[in-house]
Amino acid sequence: MDVENDTVPVENGELFYEAAGVGTEGDPSVVLLHGGMLDQRMWDEQFTWLAQSGLRTVRYDARGHGLSSTVDGDYANHEDLRTLLDHLGIARAILVGLSHGARIALDMALAHPDRVFALALASPGVSGRAFTDPFILEHIKEQVAALTDEEDGTERYIEHFLRMWVDGPHRAPDAVDPALRERMRASADANVVVHAGGMGAGVPIEVGAYERLAEIRVPTLVLDGDLDSSDISANAHAITLAVPGAQRVRIPGAAHMVNLENTGHFDHALHGFLSGLPY
Repeated sequence: MDVENDTVPVENGELFYEAAGVGTEGDPSVVLLHGGMLDQRMWDEQFTWLAQSGLRTVRYDARGHGLSSTVDGDYANHEDLRTLLDHLGIARAILVGLSHGARIALDMALAHPDRVFALALASPGVSGRAFTDPFILEHIKEQVAALTDEEDGTERYIEHFLRMWVDGPHRAPDAVDPALRERMRASADANVVVHAGGMGAGVPIEVGAYERLAEIRVPTLVLDGDLDSSDISANAHAITLAVPGAQRVRIPGAAHMVNLENTGHFDHALHGFLSGLPY
């Protein structure tokens, strides 16, 4: 499979992307949006089959992640995405996002509704809604404390990330596939090493999607794991209730990283959703 990779200039930086698949003229492209502290490689399993199925497929590193620019001031992820679509000549996109990627996808659908054809939102974050799950709040508190520890602060910071967004509130670390945990650890560690200088250098400008979900008017699929945080379950429920026609698929035996923990179930649901879209 031929894969194109390049960078796209955005305000005060650039985004790294990869694209593959030919697609049919006039059909929307699929754009994959990764979770926070990770990068576009978390979509390795889906990127290949999507491109080979006849869809032009794009994945990219959001600002402050992977091979894209480190944050150096306030920015808007949805405007970075719009710039990427413009650069690639994509008029409308099917946005497939996980966690922070789903948060960006929702903001994009509200800020630029004419550019979004459909949404597949996995373990969705939603701008404008604060965390309330005590499990998440405690690990966030510990992450903040780790930032001041020069001895093993980075290691502790990443471990709390893994507890929240890989293990989840219902499992001990040793109950999780060690290969998955190590893959996520390596990705988060690389991200922290490269982009530590951008921490606190700027804040993302968002649209406050939580209060505006009912404005979304595109086909929407929500996928969430049965072992994830109550905050994510609440987000999935809210989106399904508010967005007309939204479908929700509960992924069994998975916490936050649903596309990697139960890949077969996730891919089947995503394939069914994409196949049913009114191209």
